[in-house]
Amino acid sequence: MSETTTNTAVATASRSDLRNVAIVAHVDHGKTTLVDAMLKQTNSFAEHNHLEDRVMDSGDLEREKGITILAKNTTVAYNGPSSNGETITINVIDTPGHADFGGEVERGLSMVDGVVLLVDASEGPLPQTRFVLRKALAAHLPVILLVNKTDRPDSRIDEVVHESMDLLLGLASDLADEVPDLDLDKILNVPVVYAAAKVGRASLVQPADGSAPDSENLEPLFKAIIEHIPAPTYNPNGVLQAHVTNLDASPFLGRLALLRIYNGTLRKGQTVAWARANGELKNVKITELLATKALDRVPAESAGPGEIVAVAGIEEITIGETLTDVDNPQPLPLITVDDPAISMTIGINTSPLAGKVKGAKVTARQVKDRLDKELIGNVSLKVLPTERPDAWEVQGRGELALAILVEQMRREGFELTVGKPQVVTKTVDGKIHEPMEHMTIDVPEEYLGAVTQLMAARKGRMTNMANHGTGWCRMEFIVPARGLIGFRTKFLTDTRGAGIASSIAEGYEPWAGPIEYRTNGSIVADRSGVVTPFAMIKLQERMSFFVQPTSEVYEGMIVGENSRADDMDVNITREKQLTNMRAASSDTFENMTPPRNLTLEESLEFAREDECVEVTPDSIRIRKLILDANERAKASRARAKS
Repeated sequence: MSETTTNTAVATASRSDLRNVAIVAHVDHGKTTLVDAMLKQTNSFAEHNHLEDRVMDSGDLEREKGITILAKNTTVAYNGPSSNGETITINVIDTPGHADFGGEVERGLSMVDGVVLLVDASEGPLPQTRFVLRKALAAHLPVILLVNKTDRPDSRIDEVVHESMDLLLGLASDLADEVPDLDLDKILNVPVVYAAAKVGRASLVQPADGSAPDSENLEPLFKAIIEHIPAPTYNPNGVLQAHVTNLDASPFLGRLALLRIYNGTLRKGQTVAWARANGELKNVKITELLATKALDRVPAESAGPGEIVAVAGIEEITIGETLTDVDNPQPLPLITVDDPAISMTIGINTSPLAGKVKGAKVTARQVKDRLDKELIGNVSLKVLPTERPDAWEVQGRGELALAILVEQMRREGFELTVGKPQVVTKTVDGKIHEPMEHMTIDVPEEYLGAVTQLMAARKGRMTNMANHGTGWCRMEFIVPARGLIGFRTKFLTDTRGAGIASSIAEGYEPWAGPIEYRTNGSIVADRSGVVTPFAMIKLQERMSFFVQPTSEVYEGMIVGENSRADDMDVNITREKQLTNMRAASSDTFENMTPPRNLTLEESLEFAREDECVEVTPDSIRIRKLILDANERAKASRARAKS
């Protein structure tokens, strides 16, 4: 069903049976849980479907880490009291809440006509909230504020609503110069919905702190979406324009391009003009057209303006390109994303243990093909050549985004050497500028001093501090992005795991000077062999270990952390000399301290500039870039002289 209005310039029509909305929020504020409840309450699933929690987090890594990594869309067919008897299709885009996956958020916002801004009733607006909200306001998207988790015992609903309104006002004033036609009245009259997504309830009436909304379901939220998110508009006389906003793959159909159709109708079997990123136009045939129904893709014959569909048959299509009319092509502008801030070198595994895992992918060609494949679907990544033909510099938004890429490659069977994360600098007026981060930290009051000291050591300057009177403090810092490399582990140790830290890009500032990442040196194996418990017991008083007894090691491999600042070469393969005499003081392995098993992120944080991480499907090891001890000593002296 569509309504048509004509003005002097161009005829526009709207699809009243359709709404496209993105759910945006900071990580762990309950976006994916809310989408679960929306799908269940509209009976979007067939009777036989087995429902898991957080159905939108479909990737293994997403389920393990409890975060959304990829933007995904689902369709909710709403036919309730607010729909006036017709079925309204609501396309919901679930976006990541972590700043490192900002490229996914920007793509998600390009597909929709409005956003539901979800804020935790206790934590309030956090840096990622600010980031996505700024993007939404700059794109003139209307906002619905949804205060989630009102049933949390420590909820402070009134204050969170005020903080969110202050944030909206602050962002509007920031954007006044960039976006001159911003409607301030509209921004300040944002509808507020109160919800407890876990129990599937929402209300327009503010509940008491710590209690669930009075409504029995999400009907007030659906009503707010239908009333405040505009229906998609289009030109009924316009030519076909469909924008590629995401990519997927099917084992039967090959590459799938996810499109938002802005004008015209797309049909199965139709020949269209494909406007490529390099400006080239090429005629292609749509071999398959798929619409989304709940979480499934179902074949469709045609799709009209405002709809989000997937098409097959175009093997090399990439994000930001347009499908348009053959006779009168009118491409849409390419999607732009913010520049990367962190880089790391990824190359083939060059350690003595390379190729020991059966079936592992070890060649440079395989690694390069996989990185090129990642570039197709991830617009916020860049891959640049290095001096070596078997290693590449990969640039991304943050440390976590790059670590996720390496972890995915490891699970796919790749063996890699990964360098320590570095920042991507710029030269402005002859001076080196580095990326800065706006860091928000929530900690119990007793850890205030420890966190302030930690941030000061990493060149962070405090811009704001507030005490909510609940025993927790909120601090805000501006800190160099490189100061946050390896920050998280130290932060969690200093706050006994109680602190919450999150950051967002804050532009570039002049280079802040040297930062000391860790004060402890490395314990380096001085020969190849197998780790013995005898050697570990003799050494454990002076160090903590990363390797297990019977593990295989090689010269230059880092086997532990020194209790002092300098590196130490040790023989960790030393065996006990056996005699025919029985000793009263026989070995007691019960006294051996258990080694630390470092994750990939912890290994990348631990590594220094002269170290790298060896990643294989079976294990993660840290090693020196130069394995030979004599060569390392020469290189160290050369660095000291220079």
